[in-house]
Amino acid sequence: MNTRGGTNGGARPPAEPVFSSYKLLPHTSDECFAADGQPHPFAADVLRLIDGVGRADLKTRQRMTAGAFLKGGITFTVYSDKKRGERIFPFDLIPRIVDGAAWERVERGLVQRVAALNAFLLDIYGEQRVIKEGIVPESLLLKCPGYLPKLRGLVPPGKVHVHIAGIDLIRDPKGELLVLEDNARTPSGVSYVLENRAMMKRFLPYVFQHAKVRSVDEYPAQLREALRAVEPDCGDEQGAMVVLTPGPFNSAYFEHSFLARRMGTPLVQASDLFVHDAKVYVKTTAGPQRVSVVYRRIDDDFLDPEFFRPDSLLGVPGIMKAYAAGNVAIANAPGNGVADDKAIYPYMPDVIRFYLSEEPILGQVETMLCGRPNELSHVLENLQDLVVKEVEGSGGYGMLVGPRSTAKEREEFAAKLRAHPDNYIAQPLIQLSTSPTLIDGQAVARRVDLRPFIVTGKGSWVLSGGLTRVALIEGSYVVNSSQGGGSKDTWVLQ
Repeated sequence: MNTRGGTNGGARPPAEPVFSSYKLLPHTSDECFAADGQPHPFAADVLRLIDGVGRADLKTRQRMTAGAFLKGGITFTVYSDKKRGERIFPFDLIPRIVDGAAWERVERGLVQRVAALNAFLLDIYGEQRVIKEGIVPESLLLKCPGYLPKLRGLVPPGKVHVHIAGIDLIRDPKGELLVLEDNARTPSGVSYVLENRAMMKRFLPYVFQHAKVRSVDEYPAQLREALRAVEPDCGDEQGAMVVLTPGPFNSAYFEHSFLARRMGTPLVQASDLFVHDAKVYVKTTAGPQRVSVVYRRIDDDFLDPEFFRPDSLLGVPGIMKAYAAGNVAIANAPGNGVADDKAIYPYMPDVIRFYLSEEPILGQVETMLCGRPNELSHVLENLQDLVVKEVEGSGGYGMLVGPRSTAKEREEFAAKLRAHPDNYIAQPLIQLSTSPTLIDGQAVARRVDLRPFIVTGKGSWVLSGGLTRVALIEGSYVVNSSQGGGSKDTWVLQ
């Protein structure tokens, strides 16, 4: 394999360029090419390096990455798949290229948004000024499944609710990055960011070496430092930090074990922990050890059978007593679901203004609440043009993409809307930006989004880039791995 781009010493004919026949989609922004078909100035050098590898060689390397992912156990499980087998997250070897200068504004916008989300959660479970001053309707708050009234009055250690945020971004046809969704509960995918980067270094070493890409390798250390910054005082001995997983049958178990290993912390299940005198302990061969931080990858409902669902076998009995006493930090904090509820999303620009006295740096998608009669009427009359989503839906499920739906599907969805309008929001279909993607050895335009990760302790730190998800199926807008999507490495250039 030629690892130095197009350098072949004359032993072979010149490699066929990767992007020579690349076609842009109409009325759509492209991450690498301008409307005239020329590379964006910031991307030109990287595209030239990839072109030098050649189409055939790149296809071979792409095939080899799939084998490397499988051998490395870099997989996930799809619950809706009857076979319930492990799958690799399809990986595309052509990176998403990001202008480093433009990224500075994105970072500021993400830090701002997480600060507003955290202030919102502290207020919602405290004084509720945002309700009293009419920014968010009380009736809406009470309908949010993620709002847990029994947590009111509990303040998390360090006053941090959102330790790890995944803010989904899309680029519209005008080239503007917009927030599509907030993920403040247990956002996943960062392990693929780190593994994707390792694959790029391994299979395109010459290109990567000369592209001057910002590092992502410091994420585990940044996360560990942020969690340590908000841990409660455990006296003379520093408490342990653990990653709490539901177990190996969870779809994201690879990520749980990966992060625990990279952070240098134990990976535990509920049976490894116990609570005594409102303090959490982990069982070790040397005896019980006090735990000060639990990075939990278990949903609220299953976290503590004494506080939430009594039938949960995944949680730790009494852990919420320890949390209420201020004896353990739980990341992310329980009750965060109200902050990333899709019905709260339309109010986020006003939430930012209310708490921070600033204008939002990042825009977001126009959103209609189907619980409002006039907006429901508009949605029902225009289903063929809209994307309708369940407020509690995720992973691309429970949604209707109007322009790609059949009359029967729209009719069935209309019945759901009429029966339970509060459960849905609607948005115009955004022509997601595209990025060159290798399909059967050809570079073709496929739609992408981006999930940056923001870590917060005493301050906030933004991972350079994040998880770029790509809709591998031609014409598709759904980037989720469970529905045929894949991922790319995201190169924020120096």
